[in-house]
Amino acid sequence: MLTTAHRKYRPAPSIPMGERLWPQQVITQAPRWCSVDLRDGNQALPTPMNPQRKSRMFQLLTSLGFREIEAGFPAASKDDYDFLRQLTTSVPEQVAIQVLTTARREHIERTFAALQGMPQAIVHFYISTSPLQRRLVFGVGEKELIQRAVEAASLIYDLSQRQPETRWSFEFSPESFSATEPEFALEMCEAVGQVWQSMPPQRVIFNLPATVEVASPNRYADQIEWFHRHFSRRQEILLSIHPHNDRGCAVAAAELALLAGADRVEGALFGNGERTGNLDLVTLAMNLHAQGIDCGLDFSHMGEVVECYRHCTGMEVHPRHPYAGELVFTAFSGSHQDAIRKGLAANQEDGLWQVPYLPVDPRDVGAGLELVIRVNSQSGKAGAAHLLQQETGIVLPKWLEPEFARLVQETTEQRGVELTSGEVANLFHQNLCHPPVLLSLVHYHMGEEGLTLTVSVAGQTVTLHGTGTGPLDAACQALALPWSLHQYEERAMSEGSHAQAIAFIALMQKEACHTCSGVAIHENIVTASLLALLTAVNRAMPLLPEAQQQEIMARWLPPA
Repeated sequence: MLTTAHRKYRPAPSIPMGERLWPQQVITQAPRWCSVDLRDGNQALPTPMNPQRKSRMFQLLTSLGFREIEAGFPAASKDDYDFLRQLTTSVPEQVAIQVLTTARREHIERTFAALQGMPQAIVHFYISTSPLQRRLVFGVGEKELIQRAVEAASLIYDLSQRQPETRWSFEFSPESFSATEPEFALEMCEAVGQVWQSMPPQRVIFNLPATVEVASPNRYADQIEWFHRHFSRRQEILLSIHPHNDRGCAVAAAELALLAGADRVEGALFGNGERTGNLDLVTLAMNLHAQGIDCGLDFSHMGEVVECYRHCTGMEVHPRHPYAGELVFTAFSGSHQDAIRKGLAANQEDGLWQVPYLPVDPRDVGAGLELVIRVNSQSGKAGAAHLLQQETGIVLPKWLEPEFARLVQETTEQRGVELTSGEVANLFHQNLCHPPVLLSLVHYHMGEEGLTLTVSVAGQTVTLHGTGTGPLDAACQALALPWSLHQYEERAMSEGSHAQAIAFIALMQKEACHTCSGVAIHENIVTASLLALLTAVNRAMPLLPEAQQQEIMARWLPPA
């Protein structure tokens, strides 16, 4: 980038505030939600939705709990006009259909024609108010622009009186509010409010959009609070916001605007919209959910929402998209995996959710817990152990986790991809339970004189004898191993008389610190222990020099 390019820009001026109240506020309830997916979102698509996809998106929005849905711009599009006519006979009684129009008479009249017979409707008109728009687009002064707004508001009110069967609400947006002088935006809204003052309370909406996000979220909050504190009939209207995402801060701007006094929010699923998009309603709603607030929207089947969104819009949801991306609850890092694993183990189902690195329970959005930990070359011992337990129910001893993790990491590095839980389980069985066999158990008997151990060595059956404090110690003596028994653990895998037992053994070479482990499962715990010992020997032998391997085998086999 050119080092002088920044000189083309000027910082946005500060808002004339004394004491700001919003920094001390806390959000305690959800706003009223309005989806603009079918209008603002749809007009931004490379290929706008056809009627079938619009209908499917509308059904999704109502099922999620949206009760105000901006469904089109009927004066600008025949498709929008026809879709609204279709909705008049199919819209749920509790849903208010919002439509957008300019301040032009012919557009407003066309809008009311499209809404004929609609049970509930919000007529939303806008005029852009920023100095740049006034100068370059309209070429008029402030008074003339206010007069246009007043005339449009009067026409909207008059036409609504001719259609009393519809429950009307009105909305006005000083478009480009984020770049408009606060005093002028207030003056224009006051003038429109005078025209609509006979409307029932809360049926008039003043929507203050960050049509283009031109400054940091705190400045937008200042703008909203300034309007909130200065509008003359504040308790009789709904104060709405419509943030765009040009600076990537739309969600933050919306949350601060709610602190500053906003009652209502307009946005789209996953932030779909012009340029960098609208406010992402999914993220905002789930942010409230994560703070213990009933957001009033149902995202408990997020995968279905994502699939419908993809089908209807042709857009993708990023794998890292908050709450909805396929990787957002997944940990690959070893330290993260360890903390999550311990947090899940300690979490009480009927208590507060307190799991490190997971701000919400993945099950809240239908994600489940099975993919929270995934294993690649960056993962540690906790991840491999977690996936093994998830797939097989086998809980590794802590001392065995590092050795198994090294095995998993070597495999992921060789393959260059992550391993599934099934692949981790296969790796465990193939290496720690059933490695290539040099030495296998044929039979054993433990008597007063010690252990008689019959084994197959490279296909040749031999019988060995050993004594010790128990079968395992006696087997080590019989085999005359160059390793010491470093770790041993056994446990039942289930309950009942036919429950299987699992045994874990680690051998350590007397001259080194390297361990080599073996695992075996059998109904008899002694058998499981001996099998685990032989498995560990089979894994350790190939690591020795050839001469030492031959020396050990000579101890087992009779002289030629």
